[in-house]
Amino acid sequence: MTDGTAVLRRCASINDPYATVRVSNPNGRDGSFTVRVSFKDRQGGTVMDTTDRVSVPAKDSATVRVPVPGTGRVDEIDHCEVDPRATAER
Repeated sequence: MTDGTAVLRRCASINDPYATVRVSNPNGRDGSFTVRVSFKDRQGGTVMDTTDRVSVPAKDSATVRVPVPGTGRVDEIDHCEVDPRATAER
């Protein structure tokens, strides 16, 4: 399995503590992919890092809502960064 791609669609907020990520699968068979999201503060410091898995049909894409781990620091999140490589489970 070849790794897929991940694109941030929307960052988390106090009202919706999930980052929305679109994951594309370039393979000719269905696959499971791990996405990595960093929640950042205004200075660019990392508030939290997390990963999530998503199943994606062959030659297609899927959207995953990645929850902010815990709720204590959601108000510190200014923006999100997503690793553009979605790691395929081998």
